[in-house]
Amino acid sequence: MKIEIKAHNFTVSDGLRAFVNHRLALGLRRHRERIRQVTVRLADINGPRGGIDKHCTVQIALYHLPDVLIEDVEADLHQAISRAADRASRTVTRRLARQQDRDSRAAELADSDVLDIEPSRWIPPNPATSRSAMY
Repeated sequence: MKIEIKAHNFTVSDGLRAFVNHRLALGLRRHRERIRQVTVRLADINGPRGGIDKHCTVQIALYHLPDVLIEDVEADLHQAISRAADRASRTVTRRLARQQDRDSRAAELADSDVLDIEPSRWIPPNPATSRSAMY
C-alpha cells in the first residue's frame, strides 16, 4: 500500500508525515492487499489567520472498485487527519463487505438449480396472450 502525501500552502514536516502514515496504516492494515494507493491532500485554507480551516482529503484507490474519497475540516490538522483516517477505514471496510456480499450472492445464484432449465422444456411466453398485450 503506497501512501502519497501532498500539501497546499505549507510544507509537510517529518513528524506530520510519520503521523499520517501511522494513522492510515493503523486503520487500513487489514485491507492492504485490496488497496492500490492512498493519496492524502492537506491544506491550510485561511493560512496564518487561523480558524476551522485545516482541510484533509483522503483518496483510496481500491482494486476493481470505485475510489473512496473522504474529506474533513477541523481547527487542528492532526484532528482532521485522525477523523479522516477513521472514516476512511470504516468506509473501506463497508465497501469491501458489500462487494463480498454481492459476489457470494452471485455465486449462489450461479450454483442454484433455478438456472438449470433444459432448453427443450422451456416455452417462451406468447406475446398475444400476455397481460401487457391485453391492455
